[in-house]
Amino acid sequence: MKTWRDVARYHLVVPWAPLLIPWAILSGSFVVNWVIFDLSPYGHHIVMTSHGPVSVQDATHGYTGGVASIYILFLIIGLNLVGRSLPFALSLGVSRRSYYAGSAALGVALAVADGLVLAGLQAVERATDGWGVRMFFFRVPYFLAGPWYLTWLTSSVALALLFVYGMWYGLIYRRWSLYGVAAFVIAQLAVVVAVALLVAGADAWSSVGSFFTGLTAAGLTGLLAVLAVLLLAGGQATIRRATV
Repeated sequence: MKTWRDVARYHLVVPWAPLLIPWAILSGSFVVNWVIFDLSPYGHHIVMTSHGPVSVQDATHGYTGGVASIYILFLIIGLNLVGRSLPFALSLGVSRRSYYAGSAALGVALAVADGLVLAGLQAVERATDGWGVRMFFFRVPYFLAGPWYLTWLTSSVALALLFVYGMWYGLIYRRWSLYGVAAFVIAQLAVVVAVALLVAGADAWSSVGSFFTGLTAAGLTGLLAVLAVLLLAGGQATIRRATV
């Protein structure tokens, strides 16, 4: 465990990359969206809906999707983490297993902390009726729309999953360079196509649709957690032979 902690601290020698950049970009996205909502009729007067224009009293909030930026950045940070620091870490005598475990532990810790902040900001968003301009920035329909603790859990799991997924890409690149990354992407697409063909062949699209439409946000979070564990195992298998 001490080695894992040392690896995590090693990644934080330049703390602004994993700690500050995601929030700096997310803050910029928030400001831009807030200004747009503040200046547009959506935030104050008339809103166009599927039923035509309605007054602000009857209007629903606008969902921006801007919070997705922090999730994308966790993927990029996970990828960059391995590509930037793996060779030097191994030269210091850190085993591949300890390096991977410590890096993944850092990603999970960051995901839990940032997920809590996202849940808190969503609570503020609800209390201020969309930051005063009827804007839902930190709330996402179905996925991040429940109580604060579920938002915290779902955000944490999703951030950790993307971090680990990014690490796996970094390890693929370290081991097989760009050709390996291309093959990795093609293999994933092939799996998706194969599954789609199997479902179509079994005429089971209605069953698949019923499964996902009946899935709650908590259930989806559980599926994402299982997927994160599988990605973690895949990265662990890859790093054993990763070259530096």
